[in-house]
Formats: sequence, C-alpha cells, structure tokens
Amino acid sequence: MLKLCGFAASNYYNKAKFALLEKGIPFEEVLVWGGTDPALKGKSPLGKIPYIEDGATIVSESQAVVEFIEAAYPGHPLIPKDAGRASKVRELIMFTEFYIEWEARRLYSEAFFGGKVSDDLKAHVGKRLERAAEAFFQLTELTPFAAGDEFTLADCAIAVHFPVVSAATRAIYGRDLLGDPRIKDYLGRVSQRPAMQRILADRKANVALIGERAKLSS
Repeated sequence: MLKLCGFAASNYYNKAKFALLEKGIPFEEVLVWGGTDPALKGKSPLGKIPYIEDGATIVSESQAVVEFIEAAYPGHPLIPKDAGRASKVRELIMFTEFYIEWEARRLYSEAFFGGKVSDDLKAHVGKRLERAAEAFFQLTELTPFAAGDEFTLADCAIAVHFPVVSAATRAIYGRDLLGDPRIKDYLGRVSQRPAMQRILADRKANVALIGERAKLSS
C-alpha cells in the first residue's frame, strides 16, 4: 500500500493527502517530522516532507508527489486530459505556491513560531502578496473550482495553502490579504467536501500534538 510520509499540520503534506483522498486511493499515513536524520535524507534529500513510498518508488517534493499519484493511479483524474486545460491547472498551482505561499512563508517565523521579521521585510512581502492576490483573478474566477467546473489538483493546492497564508497575514498586518469574498466563498465550498473535512480534523489533532511536544521539550 502507498505510504504518505509527513505530518498533518503541513499544508504541503495536505496537498498530497487531498489528492489521494479525492482519487479514492488506499494509503497509509506515516508520521515523519522531517529533519536531518540520515535515514530520512535517503528518502527526501533535504529532509523535507511530504514524501511517498509506493513499493520501490520513493518520491519527495509535493508537486512531484501529486504528479506521480496522478500518473500511477489514473482513475478519477484530477488533471484534465486536454493539454491546454491541464497546463492551466499546473499554472494555478505554480502561481499559488511561488507567488503567494512561498512569499507569505517569509512571515511564518513571527506569525506562528514566536520569531521576529523586520518591518522592511513585512512591507516588502505585503506589497508582493497584494499584487499576487489581485493577479490571481486573472487566472481563475473560482466558479465553482479553480480550473472551472471540475475539481482538480489546483484545488488541492489552493485550498490547503490559502488558509495558512490568510492566518499569517492577519497575524502580521491585522488583516487578511486574501480576504476577497470570492476566495472566502470558494474555501467555504471546498471545506464541505468529505476529504477536506478529514484533512481539517486531522490537522487540528496534529497541531495539538505539536503543542504537546513543544511543552515537553521546553
């Protein structure tokens, strides 16, 4: 059985988990925190999660993971067969991760972990996120899903990344830089899917576990 390795508080782990659940693929979750363990680096070169093990195949990096899942398990496809529509799905994922999630990630140390981010960096990131949030709607109208009428891998990415970015920007700027009503409506629709309900419940439990681990180590 395919193994999904990582932890459920990670949005990139949940991107892969969302795809597996939506496609109805049986899989086992293996709790791996990530880090510098040599055994882990043999499976994920930088010790990052998620990664998957499927027989002799080991794949790290979330986009490679979901592309493998899609190719190896073609039932219930999450990428359209049409090349043009498929490219738009991938474009949405790349835009979301490179220009929104990765940009916002520069704020996470202060937003979530008690660190400190300089005022200059906050201002720089804020401007870039506002620009990206506006440009996002040149790619999609979210009606009802990111790539149109069908749920795709683009939704697996957007629906797990945007809530984290929203939480970070509220913590840093006092407002949600992804607070467009169209995004809120879209996330509300996706949150009703059984797969997302499971992801949210598992994420909540894992966040609680992380809190307990932090208390024990302090």
